[in-house]
Amino acid sequence: MHEMSICEGIVQVLEEQAVSQQYQRVKTIWLEIGPLAMVETDALRFCFDAVTRSTLAEGARLEIIELPGLARCLQCAKSVTITTRYDACSECGSLQLQVTQGEELRIKELEVE
Repeated sequence: MHEMSICEGIVQVLEEQAVSQQYQRVKTIWLEIGPLAMVETDALRFCFDAVTRSTLAEGARLEIIELPGLARCLQCAKSVTITTRYDACSECGSLQLQVTQGEELRIKELEVE
């Protein structure tokens, strides 16, 4: 389950930033996650609770902002919504899509003290 290593990476970033930004505790963390990031949000929540024990993020609330998947069709030049990498263009049916959004997995915001 790669969600565990994702959470470990998040805690590492939080600890590094705590030193440079001078905070002691994380109360809330907002993550932006796109459908193409291949992250199971329920597993991520479970792992987050386990990984943050005895860290500056113990007891922190995890808020997940789900972003839509978007792509530009190389045939008709329309911007379309996608849920997987192999979706066809909803306008013309082409499979030649260039992903423009949906691969994100990033910390958007923190509430700290």
